[in-house]
Amino acid sequence: MNLIARASRTLTKLLCLMALASPALSAPGAHGPNGEHLDGPASAAGNTDAAPKMEAQSEDFELVATLSGGELSILIDRYQTNEPVLDAKVELESGGLKAVAKFHADHGDYAVDDSALLKALGQPGAHPLVITLIAGKESDLLEGTLNVTAADDNHGHAQEHGGWTRLAWIAGTLALLGVGALLWQRRRGRQAQLEVSP
Repeated sequence: MNLIARASRTLTKLLCLMALASPALSAPGAHGPNGEHLDGPASAAGNTDAAPKMEAQSEDFELVATLSGGELSILIDRYQTNEPVLDAKVELESGGLKAVAKFHADHGDYAVDDSALLKALGQPGAHPLVITLIAGKESDLLEGTLNVTAADDNHGHAQEHGGWTRLAWIAGTLALLGVGALLWQRRRGRQAQLEVSP
Protein backbone atom coordinates (compact mmCIF):
# COMPACT_ATOMS: atom_id res chain seq x y z
CA MET A 1 0.00 0.00 0.00
CA ASN A 2 1.53 3.34 -0.99
CA LEU A 3 2.12 6.26 1.38
CA ILE A 4 -0.66 8.46 -0.04
CA ALA A 5 -3.28 5.74 0.38
CA ARG A 6 -2.20 5.15 4.00
CA ALA A 7 -2.26 8.87 4.79
CA SER A 8 -5.68 9.24 3.17
CA ARG A 9 -7.13 6.38 5.22
CA THR A 10 -5.59 7.76 8.42
CA LEU A 11 -7.07 11.22 7.76
CA THR A 12 -10.49 9.72 7.02
CA LYS A 13 -10.42 7.71 10.28
CA LEU A 14 -9.39 10.77 12.30
CA LEU A 15 -12.15 12.92 10.80
CA CYS A 16 -14.75 10.21 11.52
CA LEU A 17 -13.55 9.93 15.13
CA MET A 18 -13.81 13.72 15.53
CA ALA A 19 -17.36 13.67 14.17
CA LEU A 20 -18.41 10.87 16.52
CA ALA A 21 -16.80 12.58 19.52
CA SER A 22 -18.34 16.02 18.88
CA PRO A 23 -20.98 15.91 21.67
CA ALA A 24 -18.35 14.71 24.15
CA LEU A 25 -15.94 17.48 23.09
CA SER A 26 -18.51 20.22 23.50
CA ALA A 27 -17.65 22.69 26.22
CA PRO A 28 -19.97 22.98 29.23
CA GLY A 29 -23.08 24.84 28.11
CA ALA A 30 -22.23 24.57 24.40
CA HIS A 31 -25.20 25.07 22.10
CA GLY A 32 -26.42 23.17 19.08
CA PRO A 33 -27.81 24.75 15.91
CA ASN A 34 -31.22 25.37 17.50
CA GLY A 35 -29.83 26.77 20.76
CA GLU A 36 -30.23 23.50 22.68
CA HIS A 37 -27.68 22.66 25.37
CA LEU A 38 -25.40 19.90 24.10
CA ASP A 39 -24.15 18.89 27.56
CA GLY A 40 -27.55 18.60 29.26
CA PRO A 41 -30.15 15.84 29.31
CA ALA A 42 -32.40 15.60 26.26
CA SER A 43 -35.47 16.84 28.13
CA ALA A 44 -33.66 19.97 29.28
CA ALA A 45 -32.13 20.54 25.83
CA GLY A 46 -35.55 20.81 24.21
CA ASN A 47 -37.02 23.06 26.88
CA THR A 48 -37.68 26.49 25.36
CA ASP A 49 -39.43 27.80 28.48
CA ALA A 50 -36.29 27.87 30.61
CA ALA A 51 -36.20 31.68 31.00
CA PRO A 52 -36.93 32.99 34.52
CA LYS A 53 -40.67 33.74 34.97
CA MET A 54 -42.97 35.25 37.52
CA GLU A 55 -46.74 34.80 37.63
CA ALA A 56 -49.15 36.91 39.65
CA GLN A 57 -52.90 37.44 39.87
CA SER A 58 -55.51 39.49 41.64
CA GLU A 59 -59.30 39.43 41.52
CA ASP A 60 -59.27 41.38 38.25
CA PHE A 61 -55.96 40.75 36.50
CA GLU A 62 -53.29 38.13 35.93
CA LEU A 63 -49.81 38.48 34.47
CA VAL A 64 -46.73 36.57 33.43
CA ALA A 65 -43.34 38.32 33.45
CA THR A 66 -40.43 36.70 31.57
CA LEU A 67 -36.78 37.75 31.79
CA SER A 68 -35.30 37.06 28.35
CA GLY A 69 -33.67 38.72 25.35
CA GLY A 70 -32.37 41.75 27.24
CA GLU A 71 -35.75 42.78 28.68
CA LEU A 72 -38.45 41.84 31.14
CA SER A 73 -41.57 41.10 29.08
CA ILE A 74 -44.95 41.30 30.85
CA LEU A 75 -48.20 39.86 29.46
CA ILE A 76 -51.37 41.00 31.27
CA ASP A 77 -54.89 39.57 30.94
CA ARG A 78 -58.20 40.05 32.70
CA TYR A 79 -58.56 37.23 35.20
CA GLN A 80 -62.20 36.33 34.45
CA THR A 81 -62.15 36.52 30.63
CA ASN A 82 -58.48 36.09 29.62
CA GLU A 83 -58.93 39.24 27.53
CA PRO A 84 -55.54 40.93 27.02
CA VAL A 85 -55.06 44.27 28.76
CA LEU A 86 -53.64 46.59 26.11
CA ASP A 87 -52.17 50.08 26.28
CA ALA A 88 -52.29 50.38 30.06
CA LYS A 89 -49.82 52.17 32.32
CA VAL A 90 -47.47 49.63 33.95
CA GLU A 91 -44.75 50.37 36.49
CA LEU A 92 -42.43 47.87 38.11
CA GLU A 93 -40.50 48.05 41.36
CA SER A 94 -37.88 45.67 42.75
CA GLY A 95 -35.29 46.20 45.47
CA GLY A 96 -35.67 49.98 45.50
CA LEU A 97 -35.37 50.24 41.70
CA LYS A 98 -38.32 51.43 39.61
CA ALA A 99 -39.05 51.43 35.88
CA VAL A 100 -41.95 52.11 33.54
CA ALA A 101 -42.84 49.29 31.15
CA LYS A 102 -43.37 50.31 27.53
CA PHE A 103 -46.33 48.84 25.67
CA HIS A 104 -45.48 46.95 22.45
CA ALA A 105 -48.59 46.94 20.29
CA ASP A 106 -47.02 44.44 17.85
CA HIS A 107 -46.58 41.80 20.59
CA GLY A 108 -49.30 42.90 23.00
CA ASP A 109 -46.83 42.93 25.88
CA TYR A 110 -45.16 45.46 28.15
CA ALA A 111 -41.36 45.55 28.23
CA VAL A 112 -38.95 46.86 30.85
CA ASP A 113 -35.53 47.63 29.36
CA ASP A 114 -34.02 49.72 32.18
CA SER A 115 -30.37 48.57 32.35
CA ALA A 116 -29.92 49.00 36.13
CA LEU A 117 -33.09 47.05 36.91
CA LEU A 118 -32.28 44.30 34.40
CA LYS A 119 -28.76 43.96 35.81
CA ALA A 120 -30.18 43.51 39.30
CA LEU A 121 -32.82 41.02 38.13
CA GLY A 122 -30.21 39.05 36.17
CA GLN A 123 -28.31 38.13 39.34
CA PRO A 124 -29.01 34.65 40.76
CA GLY A 125 -31.54 34.71 43.58
CA ALA A 126 -35.16 35.55 44.43
CA HIS A 127 -36.27 39.00 43.28
CA PRO A 128 -39.58 40.33 44.70
CA LEU A 129 -41.50 42.36 42.11
CA VAL A 130 -44.35 44.80 42.64
CA ILE A 131 -46.21 45.78 39.48
CA THR A 132 -48.60 48.74 39.45
CA LEU A 133 -51.24 48.55 36.72
CA ILE A 134 -53.54 51.39 35.65
CA ALA A 135 -55.99 50.41 32.89
CA GLY A 136 -58.45 53.21 32.25
CA LYS A 137 -60.34 53.80 35.52
CA GLU A 138 -59.10 50.52 37.05
CA SER A 139 -55.90 50.10 39.00
CA ASP A 140 -54.25 47.20 40.78
CA LEU A 141 -51.05 46.03 42.47
CA LEU A 142 -49.70 42.60 41.55
CA GLU A 143 -46.82 41.01 43.46
CA GLY A 144 -44.63 38.01 42.87
CA THR A 145 -41.08 36.69 42.94
CA LEU A 146 -38.77 36.20 39.97
CA ASN A 147 -36.35 33.34 40.70
CA VAL A 148 -33.09 33.39 38.73
CA THR A 149 -30.72 30.42 38.98
CA ALA A 150 -26.96 30.37 38.35
CA ALA A 151 -27.65 28.39 35.14
CA ASP A 152 -29.74 31.31 33.82
CA ASP A 153 -26.92 33.72 34.72
CA ASN A 154 -24.26 31.60 32.94
CA HIS A 155 -26.17 31.33 29.67
CA GLY A 156 -24.08 34.02 27.96
CA HIS A 157 -20.82 32.41 29.07
CA ALA A 158 -21.95 29.10 27.61
CA GLN A 159 -22.13 30.68 24.17
CA GLU A 160 -18.48 31.73 24.57
CA HIS A 161 -17.51 28.11 25.32
CA GLY A 162 -19.41 26.98 22.21
CA GLY A 163 -17.36 29.45 20.15
CA TRP A 164 -14.11 28.02 21.51
CA THR A 165 -15.27 24.52 20.61
CA ARG A 166 -15.88 25.58 17.00
CA LEU A 167 -12.42 27.19 16.85
CA ALA A 168 -10.83 23.98 18.15
CA TRP A 169 -12.68 22.00 15.46
CA ILE A 170 -11.49 24.32 12.71
CA ALA A 171 -7.89 24.22 13.98
CA GLY A 172 -7.95 20.41 14.18
CA THR A 173 -9.35 20.04 10.68
CA LEU A 174 -6.78 22.44 9.24
CA ALA A 175 -3.99 20.56 11.01
CA LEU A 176 -5.15 17.25 9.53
CA LEU A 177 -5.38 18.76 6.06
CA GLY A 178 -1.88 20.21 6.49
CA VAL A 179 -0.46 16.77 7.41
CA GLY A 180 -2.16 15.26 4.37
CA ALA A 181 -0.74 17.95 2.08
CA LEU A 182 2.79 17.41 3.45
CA LEU A 183 2.55 13.66 2.91
CA TRP A 184 1.25 14.17 -0.63
CA GLN A 185 4.06 16.64 -1.40
CA ARG A 186 6.65 14.24 -0.03
CA ARG A 187 5.30 11.41 -2.16
CA ARG A 188 5.33 13.63 -5.24
CA GLY A 189 8.96 14.59 -4.56
CA ARG A 190 9.96 10.92 -4.37
CA GLN A 191 8.18 10.14 -7.63
CA ALA A 192 9.96 13.07 -9.31
CA GLN A 193 13.34 11.79 -8.06
CA LEU A 194 12.61 8.30 -9.42
CA GLU A 195 11.69 9.74 -12.84
CA VAL A 196 14.89 11.87 -13.02
CA SER A 197 17.33 9.15 -11.89
CA PRO A 198 18.52 6.78 -14.66
